[in-house]
Amino acid sequence: MNDLLERLARKHDVPSAQLVVRHGGESTEANVGVGPDAAFPLGSLTKPFTAALVLTLADDGDLDLDEPLPKLPVTPRQLLTHTSGLAANVEQATVSRRRWAARQGPDDLVHRPGELFSYSNAGYVLAGHLVEDVTGVNWQDAVESILLWPLRITPAFVTGRTERRAVPGHSGTRVIAGQSLPELEAPAGGLALSARDLVTFALNHDAAMSHDHLAGHRAGPYGLADGWGLGWAVYGQTWSGHDGTGDGTSCHLRFDGDTVVALTTDSAGGSALWQDLVDELRSDGVPVGDHRPTSTAPEASASQAEALTGRYANGDALVDVTHDGERLGLSIDGGPATTVTCHADLTFTVPGSPATPGRFLPGRLLQLGGRTARPAQDEGTAL
Repeated sequence: MNDLLERLARKHDVPSAQLVVRHGGESTEANVGVGPDAAFPLGSLTKPFTAALVLTLADDGDLDLDEPLPKLPVTPRQLLTHTSGLAANVEQATVSRRRWAARQGPDDLVHRPGELFSYSNAGYVLAGHLVEDVTGVNWQDAVESILLWPLRITPAFVTGRTERRAVPGHSGTRVIAGQSLPELEAPAGGLALSARDLVTFALNHDAAMSHDHLAGHRAGPYGLADGWGLGWAVYGQTWSGHDGTGDGTSCHLRFDGDTVVALTTDSAGGSALWQDLVDELRSDGVPVGDHRPTSTAPEASASQAEALTGRYANGDALVDVTHDGERLGLSIDGGPATTVTCHADLTFTVPGSPATPGRFLPGRLLQLGGRTARPAQDEGTAL
């Protein structure tokens, strides 16, 4: 296993990584550049921990997963399944979670609650605030005392105080000493752990977190997973997990019963390393769940593609779609346009390492990286 991880780390320019594979009742570990106890910034892999806090409070009778929040027609269940209607990104990141939560109202929703999947950092910030409101302690203390202390896991945090230091990220040859995540967004991405810690958490999670809640949704988690539960993504029929990227980090977790695969890396190249690792493990008899949608449809006609052009919005996030007579161009938040090939089934793939799948949906919806956007002129109106 060490030879495999070292080879893939060299290929993808990853200075440090941890890998734990538990299969058939046995665990195998590999470490490159660090020891097994090093903590890696988890990015969005923090979200299942926030979800687990919410479910713990629900199991104790301290909150109702289906009771709307006081100022929003949104339930905790919808926050955890990314169907709340909240925007993908958090705005006003310099305020406290309490002040930010108090400012959220129905006019801030980008679609009707429960109708669509749209991956939302804002939703998990609100879930973290809900935990704080119910417990009376801050999110960081709640994660540590309610979830991790019973599992004998010492966390590191990328914001606020921390007793355990997180490894820095890397972008090429540049070392990223600290994560740029605002403290407000800690419930969506502020935790740092080792691959060992991730395996321990996966083996002790609440099974309710893995039940797919999105069957039948007209905009499911395309580009991210095959389904979504109360915190965990669903891959295929039986695998659960989550991915997370930070500033120069990439971490991945998958599990199916007693089989668990956890990878932590300190480089953006870790995402491509993960895809190669999945292929290698599958060839060795570990059928790791992953989401890689492909299309066999022919290329979209010029008229089909032309009809998709325009500006799409999800909160402050904007995607401009253009057509030059042959290919679509996508520009995100005013950046340079990327040329993509759109298929007749209206799916497309944005080039990259790894590539990012996207699609257009009826009703003039654009889904990219799990975020669902609509024509900018329609913002503020019901879908």
